[in-house]
Amino acid sequence: MSDIRREEDEISRRLARSTEIVAKIKESEAELFRQLAQLRLDPAIQAELDGRISSAESKARESLKSHGKAVDKAQQTIDELEAGRASLVERRRDAVATLAEKQKALDALLQQVSARLETDPAYAEKRAAAQALDQVAEQSMEKTLLAEKDREEKGKPYRDDPLFMYLWDSGYGTSAYKANNLIRYLDGLVAGLVGFLKARPNYAMLNDIPLRLREHSERQEANAQAAEAALTALGSEAADSAGGRPLRDAKSKAEDDLKAIDAAIVEAEDKRNEAGEALQSLTNGSDPALASAAAALAAALGQEDIQTLLAEARRTRTGKDDTIVAQIDESRTRMREEEEESRDLRERAKTLAARRRELEDIQWEFKKQRFDDPRSTFKEDKLVGDLLNDFLRGGISAASYWDQWRRSQNWAPGNEWGAGNSSTRRNSGGQSSPRNDQGGGFNWPDNSFGGSSSGGRKSKPSTGGFGGGWGGGGNSGGGFSRPRTGDAGTRKQSGFKTGGGF
Repeated sequence: MSDIRREEDEISRRLARSTEIVAKIKESEAELFRQLAQLRLDPAIQAELDGRISSAESKARESLKSHGKAVDKAQQTIDELEAGRASLVERRRDAVATLAEKQKALDALLQQVSARLETDPAYAEKRAAAQALDQVAEQSMEKTLLAEKDREEKGKPYRDDPLFMYLWDSGYGTSAYKANNLIRYLDGLVAGLVGFLKARPNYAMLNDIPLRLREHSERQEANAQAAEAALTALGSEAADSAGGRPLRDAKSKAEDDLKAIDAAIVEAEDKRNEAGEALQSLTNGSDPALASAAAALAAALGQEDIQTLLAEARRTRTGKDDTIVAQIDESRTRMREEEEESRDLRERAKTLAARRRELEDIQWEFKKQRFDDPRSTFKEDKLVGDLLNDFLRGGISAASYWDQWRRSQNWAPGNEWGAGNSSTRRNSGGQSSPRNDQGGGFNWPDNSFGGSSSGGRKSKPSTGGFGGGWGGGGNSGGGFSRPRTGDAGTRKQSGFKTGGGF
């Protein structure tokens, strides 16, 4: 991102110089027309033409002067904002180091507490109870899921029979059935036709068993969570007695400091982006005063009498005429080349800005997930090599590049407390609610000493150390969540041109 910002600044300076170059070329062209007029026009007409050109030239020169001051001021603002942003980044490095130090101290303490708890009969008893209840809850949920699967598979023939389902939905054969005599008579014929009275108890049982099993599994889940809460309370009490609370508070303060710095970095980046956009508006030719002055000079040089003067000079063959006409042609060629290069630079600036913003999004997610935790590791070395180059060149999208980071990331094992269970049994709605298993082994105040939570299947034990903000939060689902000032969040992606910093 620093490379991109430097190149953006260089492009802005180059575009500012290009504006000056084009203005000077036009001034040079105006002077050449004066010389041509001196050779071919009488003094009266020459004076009138010279006055028109000089007036437009003077206006363009004043506009260019004020434009240059505005560009210098905008560039100075960017330099100051960049210096402030860089200072915040340095502060963040120090804050990360402080947080890592607090984390290390907590990890060391919790390892000591864990060793003592291993010899504590009360803790061992509660852990065994938590493990047993967790297994019961797990087995109960497995039976529930099997029964629900049977309900879906074995109940399909019933649900596919429209006559059966008509009678079922109307409550036929139960006290809920309400119909007049004619409808009862007709429904009785339909029931006899499809064998409803014989099939109904089977379908009712097929639906009822999973409901009863789920109620039972939810009770077992509540028992398992209560046992784990007791286990957590015992571990928390032991950690506090060993001096864990002051260390936890110090770590919490370090986390708060880090969050505040991250928020300040986002604000600084947004301000710098706004300043960069303001500078781009000055250098992309959209400055109204400068555009008006340039248009006035171009109009003065494009009037019919001046074009007629140039055309007549081209038709005659005198040495002085030919030299001036050749110089005018050369200046116009240079101006076209300069304007074409400026267009390329502006397009490249747009691409650079898009890549920088996407990298800022990725950096935000990276820090949000606490992937810069010392215990965070990445198994893929190409993330900062070939894959980064592919992204910068437009070969892969920002979302795809970030997904590579997410899939490569892992947490080094830390303190795993208590029962060591982290099942993810299904909740009552049938949706998976997995336990946060990234960096939260022993969290204050609500995470457990490695116990269980609601969900649907076994997962790996919680890893990481004292948890909290580092390594928590879960992975992003694909979109980026970085807040931006006045941004709708949609940005085009385009490939990089050849050359430049990448």
